Amino acid sequence: MTYEEAEAFLFERLPMFQRIGGAAYKKDLTNTLAILDELGNPHLAGKFIHVAGTNGKGSTSSMLASVLKEAGYKVGLYTSPHLKSFTERIRINGEAISTDKVAKYVSRYQQLVDDFQPSFFELTTAMAFDYFAEQKVDVAVIEVGLGGRLDSTNVITPELSIITQIGLDHQQFLGNTKEEIVKEKAGIIKNNVPVLTSVPELNLRDTIQSIARAQEADFAYSKDLVTVNYSSVSTPYWMYEVKRARQPSKLYEVALGGMYQQQNLETVFAAIQLLNSFGYKIEEEAIICGLKNIHQNSGLKGRWQIIQNRSKGLPKIIADTGHNHSAFDQLLPMLQQEEYQNLHIIFGAVNDKEPTSILERLPKDATYYFTQAQVPRAMSSVDLYGFATKIGLKGKSFVSVEAAWNEANKNAVENDLIFVGGSTFVVAEIPIL
Repeated sequence: MTYEEAEAFLFERLPMFQRIGGAAYKKDLTNTLAILDELGNPHLAGKFIHVAGTNGKGSTSSMLASVLKEAGYKVGLYTSPHLKSFTERIRINGEAISTDKVAKYVSRYQQLVDDFQPSFFELTTAMAFDYFAEQKVDVAVIEVGLGGRLDSTNVITPELSIITQIGLDHQQFLGNTKEEIVKEKAGIIKNNVPVLTSVPELNLRDTIQSIARAQEADFAYSKDLVTVNYSSVSTPYWMYEVKRARQPSKLYEVALGGMYQQQNLETVFAAIQLLNSFGYKIEEEAIICGLKNIHQNSGLKGRWQIIQNRSKGLPKIIADTGHNHSAFDQLLPMLQQEEYQNLHIIFGAVNDKEPTSILERLPKDATYYFTQAQVPRAMSSVDLYGFATKIGLKGKSFVSVEAAWNEANKNAVENDLIFVGGSTFVVAEIPIL
């Protein structure tokens, strides 16, 4: 089996949430556990850090993996979704799993697929654990796919459970309120496994703490251990001031853009402190290098990513995969702080989320290029345009991201700004990402 055949099998034979939505969501761990049992239970062999949350879990996972790699550990990293290639999801020390490995795994898993009819995420989660065990990683950072309690990754007993931000997303599966959603996220908490959260809302944090107490798990709130404040931008890094107990404040250069990384950084610094107390050896130099080398060490893309700076008549272009209310609460103030002559926004959405409440908050003085990614879940650009024009946004609809991209770049000049967002899938199809 070639990699192309393996990838086609994964995407077309197995139900994939990112492509088709709710029909691919499995509400129990039976399949995942059965598949892992057939593979020799590789998830029982390693050390893990488990990261859940509505927003911030991908950035947090990637920063932690980068710091651990710089500390000398062989680090697995499992994240989702991917942007360009499936192999992005499974990495060791920043290097994506090889296409040959994926082809061999998929070929070997044929009987498992026939026997258990797994979803895409169930099988690929098992693949990640299989690969990390085979490669004998020292520790793997595992990002939850959706929710927590019933997510396929929730078969591990980690050394540390982390819960980042809680927001309204995937309500059809997780509940209609933050109070309901936080219980699903906190479903990753295991007996006697310490839990760390950066959730600022006291009522939600109390829920996490009560679940931790019931599991006899130590509980920590990141702000009780460290405070992080955005300082400035010193291209290509963002500067953050970090204050830890009994230590003077210190500035750190961070490769990930966006003031919204402040809360994620508090989680990372608090996690490092806890891991060191568990016996890890993460020195200051590893932290410094890890935060500067995130992209190389994790492959993370699409977080307030400046993919083109102004030069020789070219506009500045920023892309961000944030796609829910909580994300736009952070993105819109940052967009307002940017300097530009004209703002161009390439925007898409998925068809299982009502877009009006986000569209109503977008800048009215921008030129819009409403588009749709080439996945079944994508909302029609014509429908999206219809929603947008009813609330006074001005622009046109485009049948592909490439067409919207080309038109925006044709219209924008050097002092303009192009922002690409609304959907992870739109960002994924940017030609130069």
